[in-house]
Amino acid sequence: MVTVISRWLARHVSADELQRALEQVRSGELTADQAEAVAELRTELGEGRERAELEMVARETLEALALGG
Repeated sequence: MVTVISRWLARHVSADELQRALEQVRSGELTADQAEAVAELRTELGEGRERAELEMVARETLEALALGG
């Protein structure tokens, strides 16, 4: 997940590819904070937010995933 979010931030994958990857994440494999961050990013992508807004949420999600909390 970290890789695909990073690739999206670097514009190497599309928002659709990121959305598909997020949909495949099993929340049972994540901490509560990580699952919440992934769900927020998934929701924001689905609502068609501006790229700048999505990038902020994506970075927060990366931080949650990387720090395990």
